[in-house]
Amino acid sequence: MSIHILLADDHVMVRQGFRTLLEQAGMVVVGEASDGPEALRLARAHTPEVAVLDIAMPRLNGLETTRRLRETVPQTKSIVLTMHTEEPYVLEALQAGAAGYVLKTQAAADIVQAIHATVHGAFYLSPQVATAVVRAYLTGSTLPPDPLTSREREIVQRIAEGQTTKEIAAHLGLSVKTVESHRINLMRKLDIHETATLVRYAIRRGLTTP
Repeated sequence: MSIHILLADDHVMVRQGFRTLLEQAGMVVVGEASDGPEALRLARAHTPEVAVLDIAMPRLNGLETTRRLRETVPQTKSIVLTMHTEEPYVLEALQAGAAGYVLKTQAAADIVQAIHATVHGAFYLSPQVATAVVRAYLTGSTLPPDPLTSREREIVQRIAEGQTTKEIAAHLGLSVKTVESHRINLMRKLDIHETATLVRYAIRRGLTTP
């Protein structure tokens, strides 16, 4: 039976390339998304076995989308695509619930193998990333606990992307007052007092890219 796949990347050409590759491997692409919210909607509608998610998606990044998929569509396994080989990004992805971590530079060679591995209950890491995971294990390295809620992380990402409070409220269907309250709470939790520092936090946690 064919494996059903959801593709999420904000670049159309990238999605088209992956669709061709996966269809040639006998898989079925049931949907394509350009951002996290759309990926979640399509996952709920189609319940694919695997969602292939770019980490650096706008509005809701691949890590946060992975977290929400694990909660709302747990039967869908997530594989994240990224350019990052650094240990914090890998650990963040695994903690978010990703079953695969594939480097974009190796995706053409790795993605089919990664999908088969995750469908059969295994984890898949691009070989260049495995060293970072082993090093983290041997040194006992862990990321500091993230004190933010899922909604607060989403708002941090949107702030880092340059959206105003009014724009965030409109996109999320919230009042300006509610968004401002979230902003005050998350900055208090993080002990951050200026937007530039908040942007650096978002980049460090993989919520957005530089």
